[in-house]
This record gives sequence, C-alpha cells and structure tokens, in this order.
Amino acid sequence: MKGEVKLGILGGGQLGRMLMQAGLDFNLYTLVLDPDENAPCKDICHEFFVGSFRDFDTVYEFGKNCDILTIEIEHVNADALQKLEEEGVKVYPDATTVRTIQDKGLQKEFFQKHNIPTSEFRLLKDATELEANTDFLPAFQKLRREGYDGKGVVKLTGSNDLGKGFQEPSVLEKLVDYEKEISVIVARNPKGEVTAFPVVELSFHPEHNLVDSLFAPANVPYKLQRHAIEIASRVIEAFGMVGILAVEMFLTKDGQILVNEVAPRPHNSGHHTIKANFTSQYEQHLRAILNLPLGATDIQSAAVMLNLLGEPGYDGEAAYEGLQEALAVPGVYIHLYGKKYTRPARKMGHITVLGQTIEEAQQRAESVKNVIKVKA
Repeated sequence: MKGEVKLGILGGGQLGRMLMQAGLDFNLYTLVLDPDENAPCKDICHEFFVGSFRDFDTVYEFGKNCDILTIEIEHVNADALQKLEEEGVKVYPDATTVRTIQDKGLQKEFFQKHNIPTSEFRLLKDATELEANTDFLPAFQKLRREGYDGKGVVKLTGSNDLGKGFQEPSVLEKLVDYEKEISVIVARNPKGEVTAFPVVELSFHPEHNLVDSLFAPANVPYKLQRHAIEIASRVIEAFGMVGILAVEMFLTKDGQILVNEVAPRPHNSGHHTIKANFTSQYEQHLRAILNLPLGATDIQSAAVMLNLLGEPGYDGEAAYEGLQEALAVPGVYIHLYGKKYTRPARKMGHITVLGQTIEEAQQRAESVKNVIKVKA
C-alpha cells in the first residue's frame, strides 16, 4: 500500500463516519460525497462535497479524484461506478454487485440462480398483479428499489390488506415461520481471502421494522451457526465482491436457514464489533478494499447493541438526556453519530453493552435501554 491513499466514500452518514474513524489508523486521505450539507462526515473528512450520489456526472467527477471508491449506502449511480472502473479507479463493491443488490427482485433471482436458500417469492409489476396473487398471501411486499430501514416494506395477511400494497414494481415474499432473525457479516479481499464474523441475533422494533437491538454471540446451536457462516461465505463468493457484505437470514422453526437480504457495506448488525471483536467491521472493510490481510473476527466480549432512535414527538436540533446515568454502568459505551437534527425514529447513535457472558450484557442493556433519550 502506498503512503497515502485517496479513499472516496459515497454517502456521509454514520457508516461513513465510523469507517473514517477506523481509517485514521491507515493514514487514508478521505473524500466524501453527500447531498446533506450537515452530514455526519462533513467535519472529519479531508474533503467534503455536497451533491447527489445518485447523479451520474456528480459521482463520476467525484470518483475521478479517488484511488479507491467505496459506498456507505447502496442507492448510488451504478453507471458512474462502471465508467470509473473502466478508467482504472478501484471501485468496491463493483458496479455489477451494486446493481443487483439495489433491486430486491434481482437479489432474489441471484439467490435462486446460485442455489442460495431463500424464501419463496414472486415478482410483481403493479397493483393489478398484486390482486392476481392473493393466493400467495400471507407475504411481505417489498419495493424492488429504494427501500431501507423498514421503508418500502408492508405485511399483507390477506385480500383485505391489498389497499396497503404498493403500486410500483415489487417482490412478494412468502411469510416465513421463523424462530429468529440472524446476521453474518463476511469480508473478501482481492486475493480471494474470505473471513466471517460470528453469528449475531437480531431483534426488530415492532413499529418501525428496523433493528432495535442485537445479541452477540447468537443463542443458536453451533452446527447452525457454522451453516449460516457457510451460506454467507457462498453469497460473497458468488458475487465475487470485495469488501464487507452483511447477510441477513431467517432461522426457521424447522431448522432451515434462509437468506433474507444482503447489504454490500458496513451494516447495523456489525456495530458491536467496534468494542466486542478483535477487528471491527469497519477496519475489516478497509483491510479488504486495501487488499491487506483480513483481521481476526473472534469475539473478545459478549455484547448487546441498542439502536438510539429519535424520540417520538421531537423534531429539531438534537439534545441528549441520560448520558451520565448510562455511562455510569460498567461495560456501557455510547456512539453518537454527529447528526445535527433529530426526528422520530431517526438513527442518532447506538449503545454497545459488554459483559463476560451474554446474560450479563443483556442485564446491563436492560438497565440502560430506556435511560438515554434523544429530544429536540
């Protein structure tokens, strides 16, 4: 690796911020593109550009100044990524992978083509096709493009729910009778080296349909953990991608593991690794895209991660309550994302709670989970 590498990041949110924090140890020169002039990365990168990462010309002109270009959000202009690749910029993940993952229909077809276990699905063009597929309900309907953090997803239990359905192209996924939702984060470098982080167990917010908390290690039999890691490794190998890939899965009540969705970037289900593992997901992503040996992923401490969301009824400049009380609990670490403004359910930070056992970490997490409030 040469002395100072120019790393471009498309997206200036909390994932980019934590990636840059890890990047300080690698002497990286960081450039960030984001449409928000107050993005969390603004004041800690070397160069910050306000602009749309969805616009071809904006992404292309930004990427020409980078040695390596990566993403912290997948909703970027893949055509610009492809042109930059053709002109010699190292783009990780590559344009083909980004295109596939941007479209949940293409994702499902990719899993099917590569014999990756996943739930049954049907691809719909519009609301008329939804009406013609009521025999497939109950199911989740997901917009093929632009959905994230519970947006663009609706549960349809029967024909009475059709009014809640989407008009746009979508995926209808058969409802899975699952016992747990789990996640495995895998990494691959250009040499083809692959490593996986231990399986984590996810708990979702009942209202906002996004990760509320996670538990590491997952309370899953060892044989099933190995199977989940093997599936996640197969997915990243099938894509042939370089960098970090988060693979979210269902563990069904009859012991099957089905891939739900993937994200080709650092992910909410890996935040705890900053404190709990030998190598964080952010450092691992950098090691991968810099073509360095991948780090050890072993757990150093059991951990619970709690998302810190904006309180209901508050919209404005963020103010934090309860930090003193929470930080007085042993093993509690606060990660604030530098977002100037809060709104209900906006991700404003996360809390990592460590313990010698997962039970100890869970007890500590229970004592602090309602202590910190993000208000305006």
